[in-house]
Amino acid sequence: MTKKDWDGDAKNASPDGEFVRDTSYITDRIVSDVEPGSSPQAQEDGTFHWPVEAGRYRLLGARACPWAHRTIITRRLLGLEDVISLGLAGPTHDWRSWVFDLDPDEKDPVTGIHRLQEAYFNRFPDYPKGITVPAIVEVETAKVVTNNFPTIPIDFQTQWSEHHREGAPDLYPEALREEIDTLGAWLFKEVNNGVYRCGFAGSQEAYESAYHRLWKALDWLEDHLSTHRYLVGDHLTLADIYLYPTLVRFDAVYVGHFKCSRNRISQMPNLHNYLKELFQIPGFGDTTDFQEIKEHYYYTHSDVNPTRIVPVGPDLSDLATPHDRDRLGGSPFAEGVTLPGPVPETDKVKHPQDFQK
Repeated sequence: MTKKDWDGDAKNASPDGEFVRDTSYITDRIVSDVEPGSSPQAQEDGTFHWPVEAGRYRLLGARACPWAHRTIITRRLLGLEDVISLGLAGPTHDWRSWVFDLDPDEKDPVTGIHRLQEAYFNRFPDYPKGITVPAIVEVETAKVVTNNFPTIPIDFQTQWSEHHREGAPDLYPEALREEIDTLGAWLFKEVNNGVYRCGFAGSQEAYESAYHRLWKALDWLEDHLSTHRYLVGDHLTLADIYLYPTLVRFDAVYVGHFKCSRNRISQMPNLHNYLKELFQIPGFGDTTDFQEIKEHYYYTHSDVNPTRIVPVGPDLSDLATPHDRDRLGGSPFAEGVTLPGPVPETDKVKHPQDFQK
């Protein structure tokens, strides 16, 4: 992002005490029982249901953001690339949020917007809440449809099934949904948001409380993965997709920047080998951009890292080395499921590490 366009640093850390995340989102959904081509349908709860329709929507995300990352992984595994296009903001931004400064003319090439907030203001001129990724926008109007990150992967699986690629996995099996939902809610509170509670704490007491709570959860996961190849069931599910973005950012960012410093994931054999297996599956490692991840956290969070120096390390090449997860049985996908095809040229990671090439 150019300095001339900078309008004040983003402020994330709590001014005092515990960091509390704003979890109020636009909870509209895109569903299969609304006629394609129709207008959004008002619901009794004040939200709208939009029709599933190929080409009508664009997923706007950022490689840096773990909440966006889970939607990008799900989209790729299900083969929705030709149905829902992908726009990616750059890793650094000021208080106004994400900017499409990696694209020519610093505009998203499909919607024409420069800042993500434009899509929000196009629909809600006085939008008062956070301008967040992931956001699904309607291409024709460049208006935000939803930014409700917990439901987007679920709806990609359950509502867009007509458009899934041949051989796509079922990441949300009906028999396991209650367990996936329960574990997913726990992961959000204790792990996904737990690292932020450490990093954005506004007091020593709040930080230490968050730190011990996070490591209690990570120790539980380390033990669970000693006897389970995946978090739920015998194959990959959305639960694994929820955990991966936090794990893959942990050694690169959260250990140092967020002071989650008891040890690295690479020092926890079950979590580390689990992460290596996921990283090596198409859809996971090939959607991970470590350079943009580090630039976002270390540069954008100037209230945590005032010097904005971005570390050169650590060496993460061990993610491409053999893992030991085969010892536990199971397999990434059920019989009949195939791997996703090559990454579309427009979706390729811009800064692959040597071990990702």
